[in-house]
Amino acid sequence: MLKSANNNSLQHPVANSSENTMNGYNRKVPPKRRYEMPKYAAPPKKKTCKERIPQPKNTVAMLNELRNGLIYKLESQTGPVHAPLFTISVEVDGQKYMGQGRSKKVARIEAAATALRSFIQFKDGAVLSPLKPSGNLDFTSDEHLENGIENVDNGKLVDYIQKTLMLTEKKPNLTSLEQSTLPLQMFCMSQNREKFKHVSKSAITVDGQKKVPDKGPVMLLYELYNDVNFECINIDSAQNNCRFKMTVTINEKKFDGTGPSKKLAKNAAAKAALASLCNISYSPMVVPQKNVPLPIDDKSSSMELPQIHADAIGRLVLEKFMEVIKGQEAYSRRKVLAGIVMTENMNFFEAKVISVSTGTKCVSGEHMSVNGAVLNDSHAEIVSRRCLLKFLYAQLDLQCNQATAYQSIFVRNTDGQYPYKLKSGVHFHLYINTAPCGDARIFSPHENDTGVDKHPNRKARGQLRTKIESGEGTIPVKSSDGIQTWDGVLQGQRLLTMSCSDKIARWNIVGIQGSLLSSIIEPVYLHSIVLGSLLHPEHMYRAVCGRIEKSIQGLPPPYHLNKPRLALVTSAEPRNQAKAPNFGINWTIGDVELEVVNSLTGRTIGGQVSRITKQAFFDKYGFLMKNLPGILKRSVTTDYGQTKANVKDYQIAKIELFSAFKREDLGSWLKKPIEQDEFVLNE
Repeated sequence: MLKSANNNSLQHPVANSSENTMNGYNRKVPPKRRYEMPKYAAPPKKKTCKERIPQPKNTVAMLNELRNGLIYKLESQTGPVHAPLFTISVEVDGQKYMGQGRSKKVARIEAAATALRSFIQFKDGAVLSPLKPSGNLDFTSDEHLENGIENVDNGKLVDYIQKTLMLTEKKPNLTSLEQSTLPLQMFCMSQNREKFKHVSKSAITVDGQKKVPDKGPVMLLYELYNDVNFECINIDSAQNNCRFKMTVTINEKKFDGTGPSKKLAKNAAAKAALASLCNISYSPMVVPQKNVPLPIDDKSSSMELPQIHADAIGRLVLEKFMEVIKGQEAYSRRKVLAGIVMTENMNFFEAKVISVSTGTKCVSGEHMSVNGAVLNDSHAEIVSRRCLLKFLYAQLDLQCNQATAYQSIFVRNTDGQYPYKLKSGVHFHLYINTAPCGDARIFSPHENDTGVDKHPNRKARGQLRTKIESGEGTIPVKSSDGIQTWDGVLQGQRLLTMSCSDKIARWNIVGIQGSLLSSIIEPVYLHSIVLGSLLHPEHMYRAVCGRIEKSIQGLPPPYHLNKPRLALVTSAEPRNQAKAPNFGINWTIGDVELEVVNSLTGRTIGGQVSRITKQAFFDKYGFLMKNLPGILKRSVTTDYGQTKANVKDYQIAKIELFSAFKREDLGSWLKKPIEQDEFVLNE
């Protein structure tokens, strides 16, 4: 009976609900829900970017199409907290237009609408009466002469402007009869609308100095331009570092950006576009809105290198590295990449990459050489500078022959104590994909930390630091006489080398040409230093020149404290967590192939002497002294160390540099064992 009742309840759950009980509890059986699916159901269509419905333009977009580079400013905010009223202004051709709304977006749209209405006027200059127009607005009739358009809906206002622009584009040369059929004459109705599309935009300034825009680069780019298209064109996952490449197209111009995510790559592309088209920079060297200005070398020039120049330098070095590494991809692994670019009259369209290098290690003490046959320091920026020395020697070689002298970047110096000097307008730019080790890097762990140093007087700031052999990182120098002994290193004492930050600071006093060439040419200084990541303006400035600017004195002319321009590329390099390799590569313009050096032994991977060692340069110097016109003393009779010591002005400048560090209580410069410089020229 119970079974029959249950069967009946399943067949008629509603009718038999009173009978369907068990142990005093009602048991309700829910009705079955049936869904009839077609036998051959079509799969849902995937939405693609091409199927997106184009959104109608608002007044802000319409105004930006007519006038590029407009800046909207918040004038005031009134009303209670729960119902604020914003007032925003926009300046167009020197005239300020206001708009109000319950949100900043609405107020901005109203300000743009006010500006657009001001563009529209009668042929005879009559003022429009603020009467409400009829519901169906005819843009081709003379009804506006009676109704006016002050209260026309913003959407209809944009529609009217677009129709008028289309009419003028189709028939730019209107006859007087055709003009009479147009009730309104627009200010933007011109035979040459291109001049409104290419209005030059200037960077935002405060008290004569640039400041970082308060809007993100992508948002600002969309506000300034309508035809903005982003596209992810490449994904690189080399060296366990996923890299996205985004390209933004604006007015048929393309700008690239890379980053560890699509969002960061998109931001980088937008920054590159803004820097090139609008001279708007997001560089850390630009004065932040709420921070104090950075140090400047004089009242008219700042420490910032233009962003488009910085991006060009970084791109040239990276492209050259990818070019020279072809065929030897096994040696493409690197943590630090550096290079030097040469320009003439700051023409980056014809810039030349002089050197490219990688490396992060120093020679082991057991491999020191008494004849200058090893590279002591294989850090990338140091190697790039040595490659530049090789280039300078080659350029002086051209002066040895009258037929090739005109090709050299050097010219005879008729009115100075140095036989030769650089041609006017020749500049060298150093690129490093991260901050140089030492004082510039140790306090700059985050690229986004671009504020003022909160503890500038801490004793650790500006201290001289040394690298350790066969390892990475730096340690502060000890208060000692700064001497390392040959036998002490051979017995196990670690060989120490000054950090890259300290060496760059030295180059900004004595030049990058080295002591030997200082007897032939005037000092050569870096014009700029571009970093790929970890640029903190104050730490970098202090490391390369700021820490001794108050104490340096008594430099023999033309030696001076050089203050290179600083910049960060828009597509910053991510932190590479891979283990640093024990090799580094170097390439100099004119080389047939790159050279791979074992950083721990200081020799090539084949055990040969590198082409950028002390020994190689001393041989080149001896050749120049014998063959270069204008040299008074032709013979080189002393060893390498003594020959360098004979260049008096260079040595005076170097000693003054060391004294300046001591006066600032920053430590003593640590010297290598003197035995490694006691070798003579090869016969």
